[in-house]
Amino acid sequence: MKQANSRRPITILWLQVGLSLASLPCFAQTDPGVQSGNRGTGATIINPANDPNGFTAFFNAGSDQFQEVEAVSPNGLGPRFNSNSCSSCHIQPAVGGSGGAINPQFQFTSNGVAPGDTTPPFITANGPTREARFPFFFNSNGSVNFNAPNGGVEDLFTVTGRADAGTCKLVQPSFQAAINANNIIFRIPTPTFGAGLIENLDDSTLLKNQQVNLNNSFGIGGAFNRNGNDGTITRFGWKAQNKSLLLFAGEAYNVEMGISNLIFTQDRPLPGEDQHGTGLPANCLNLGGKGYPENVTTPTAASNAEVLDDINAFANFMRFLAPPPTGGVVLNGQPVSASDISAGAKLFSAIGCATCHNSTPGTTQPSNLVPALSNVPVPAFSDIEIHHMGSTLADNVSQSNAGGDQFRTAPLWGLGQRIFLLHDGRTTNLLAAIEAHEGNGSEANFVEFNFNNLSPTQQQQILDFLRSL
Repeated sequence: MKQANSRRPITILWLQVGLSLASLPCFAQTDPGVQSGNRGTGATIINPANDPNGFTAFFNAGSDQFQEVEAVSPNGLGPRFNSNSCSSCHIQPAVGGSGGAINPQFQFTSNGVAPGDTTPPFITANGPTREARFPFFFNSNGSVNFNAPNGGVEDLFTVTGRADAGTCKLVQPSFQAAINANNIIFRIPTPTFGAGLIENLDDSTLLKNQQVNLNNSFGIGGAFNRNGNDGTITRFGWKAQNKSLLLFAGEAYNVEMGISNLIFTQDRPLPGEDQHGTGLPANCLNLGGKGYPENVTTPTAASNAEVLDDINAFANFMRFLAPPPTGGVVLNGQPVSASDISAGAKLFSAIGCATCHNSTPGTTQPSNLVPALSNVPVPAFSDIEIHHMGSTLADNVSQSNAGGDQFRTAPLWGLGQRIFLLHDGRTTNLLAAIEAHEGNGSEANFVEFNFNNLSPTQQQQILDFLRSL
């Protein structure tokens, strides 16, 4: 894994923690905000009348599993976790999306999910659903060791005090110490709508699209993150660190819920316990009493769809979620005209935003799963590449080939109904998210300059266009 080598203090994140919405910057232009109403997001891409392999049943079974609330016994939750259900993090505006307006993590210490723990200070009732990482390990005296990159997930909660956890007792990570040392960063859930289309883009298509993108006058480069096993392009996660939806699901089940599975087959210690300690204590292993991995296939299940292990069920659910439809925009109680949205789309391209946020990076390859995934454009508004985003957005965490200030171009489809923005959910204001693209070393600086030099009306048109996605 490529290691982060920057020693720059990470200040931008903690300027945001604990701020109320009223304390966000004020702009002349107005973010239309999260658009209400049912745009049809969350439906399946499968046409039941044209499903030769019968995957509709697997989508429905995956949807059920995606919403299941896990317990220590019999499911295998813990011994450390961030949440107890996929849908608790992926719920806005429908199951499979991003974080919701109400953060379920805030209630875990009082509703029995994590009764022996304390709610971390950056988890609030109406703030973003988050995971936390320490970019660097700590020395034994509590100081930050900038020569020892970390970046692994520090699970927020433990099973300590639960009736189904036996004698397992664990201490939460020292979040307050990390805050005081300015050695903590956050990630929020990525929406999974349309993920099957992104998975079904072949490398050749992405590489050809990259060559088109590189022919620009905005100073924008870009690269692909790649799989360490076969060298092919990876595409899921904030830094495009995961190759497939199955790998994405397996990692989340193990890291976010602590459930071992057919890809990640052991209980996961914290980074410090794993690399600089002794691992998990013996009385915190195999808490469900079934052995490892805790979740496997069930050949004796009554229906075909139920035979699959959970991570394959999750992957099928995400794989067959349709792209989020576009929709109209309401600003200050009034509908925005189609001509303004169209003008915003043209400006978005003209000033350079679409150099990374491509309206589509290409057309999918033929699918052996369902016809709906075959030979269709992918209107993701992303090039699937990783870009240097500079000092404002840098998190000093490296994942595979993506360095401390590199992130995958976030797909913008569904942005109109997304609440929390950027990789860490630091703002709900779309204009503030745009401004955060500017920073020392950012590939977006020239584009940001172009945006800032638009008239207020033109800037508003771009905001209106983005909320139509």
